[in-house]
Amino acid sequence: MAAEARTGPLDFEAWVGEKADALLRFAYVLTGDANLAEDAVQDALTTACARWGRVSRADDPEAYVKRMVVNAHISWWRKFRRREAPAADPVRTARAVSDGTAARAESEAIWALCATLPDKQRAAVVLRFYEELSYAEIAQLLHCAEATARSHVHRALAALKTTLSTESTEGAEDA
Repeated sequence: MAAEARTGPLDFEAWVGEKADALLRFAYVLTGDANLAEDAVQDALTTACARWGRVSRADDPEAYVKRMVVNAHISWWRKFRRREAPAADPVRTARAVSDGTAARAESEAIWALCATLPDKQRAAVVLRFYEELSYAEIAQLLHCAEATARSHVHRALAALKTTLSTESTEGAEDA
């Protein structure tokens, strides 16, 4: 009987040992902040542990827990969005030298832009381009219609394109 009682938690612990790094990377890309990512993963794993019997029987437990991470982040965002306003302009990074820091600076600038997107749009973009999920899979994770998932991605890309066009126009005027 004692062995049966330990099977669930040991399976959960082993699963977390295998998936924790991937969940943290996913959450970081979703939130754009290491601390928020850790909080979202911790909240999701706490819930997953309490419901491990159901979660472990899901067709894809990792997708189930990723949805929990998205939900945890959206819940946090709804709770604190009035307290913390995003910066009006993303932080501009200086031109970096060609030793690899240029790519890092560009990556940071892109994620700063993504951080300005509404949560659902940012989640859809992360799921589409970072996780390489289909629109059907995105719709399932975000609990929306496939057309809505497509719309979130389309609107996010349009907003990013507009922001980048505006910045390049302003940069040309400053020169």
